[in-house]
Amino acid sequence: MKSEIIAVGSEMLTPFRQDTNSLYITGKLNEIGVTVAFKSIVGDRRKDLVSAIRTALGRADIVVLMGGLGPTEDDLTREAVAEALSLSLRRDDAQVAHLHARAATWRMPMPENNLKQADVLETAAVLSNPNGSAPGQWLDTTYDGYRKLIMLVPGPPNECRPLFDNECLPRLRAVLPPRFIARRTLRAAMIPESQADKLLAPIYTTYTDVETTILAHAGDIQLILLCTKADLQAAQRRVDELAGRMEEALDDWLYSSDGETLEQIVLYYLGLRQATLAVAESCTGGMVSQRITAIPGSSRSFLGGAVVYSDPLKTAFANVPPELIAQHGAVSAEVASAMADGIRRRTGATLGLGVTGIAGPTGGTEEKPVGLVHFAVSDGQKTTTYSRTFRGDRERVRQWATQQALDLVRRKLM
Repeated sequence: MKSEIIAVGSEMLTPFRQDTNSLYITGKLNEIGVTVAFKSIVGDRRKDLVSAIRTALGRADIVVLMGGLGPTEDDLTREAVAEALSLSLRRDDAQVAHLHARAATWRMPMPENNLKQADVLETAAVLSNPNGSAPGQWLDTTYDGYRKLIMLVPGPPNECRPLFDNECLPRLRAVLPPRFIARRTLRAAMIPESQADKLLAPIYTTYTDVETTILAHAGDIQLILLCTKADLQAAQRRVDELAGRMEEALDDWLYSSDGETLEQIVLYYLGLRQATLAVAESCTGGMVSQRITAIPGSSRSFLGGAVVYSDPLKTAFANVPPELIAQHGAVSAEVASAMADGIRRRTGATLGLGVTGIAGPTGGTEEKPVGLVHFAVSDGQKTTTYSRTFRGDRERVRQWATQQALDLVRRKLM
């Protein structure tokens, strides 16, 4: 069954507020085998809300509306659903009593407009909201001859999420046939998205019962495989079979078969080899260290390092000879190599990583353009160097350089 989530509120159409509830509800729907096919955000305009609701009812079996259930003039979700379905609203006596009792605990008169929150769609079930004043509503109805399940839930996360868990999910489980979603996430580093798809499309297009999504960001490819079936084991078998074939095709581009991050995999290999790592970073400014130390337990394998942004610090902290910098320049394979070996010796780490480059937007030359980054990984016996020129602004260059650096460490450990 397909579902649609509609977040209601003009504030979420500004740069200052985000819809986070839909992510939570998507996860909960997936747990019971319901696919979210559409998400939308609609402002507090009744005409637009009615249009969005009718569109959703025309293409989804389950519609969840979040927000717009408060007491103010711009809280219009109840009215919009009523208009879209040609239903009337009734004032629920039990909810009126609840509102008065809630107001009494504040020791202040209840404004009359609060009673709006007791308006319930005819035939709808009221969903208890112990964390707020606006109840949710559940409607099992028909639209254009098809059965539709409609849920109205409050917008504040501390109200929305418990209400959905305690009131909506049990009702959904009671009326929906058993369905299960099996999921796998494969991840590959530094392979272009187009090349990944060229390798994989002949494989995944033959699995018509598995939905394959390819996401690319800063040198990281995520391949998300989803299969929905009445039997979880059958769905998992299909996903695992496809994942196995894709893993073979990706070869050493692949770094994770179950969604782990690149820094997690690097730490896994370090632990497996009983090895340690130290870094000397210039243009990445500590971003490699930040990614590694964000993982709990990283101190077992990561010793630390230095941000050697200036030439004197490359010498002081990573033992790079000044004459080497003078001869080749701070951005060079030779200096990256010296940084990697120097920080390894300085810290006593098994591996040393050096990164130096020109992140931009200025500082580039014809010989050394903006985006040029040199990398080196030293294990004391051999130093591996690599160079890349990344396109884009300063932040993009730094992100890609960080991913490349971690991938070189991974490959060295492999």
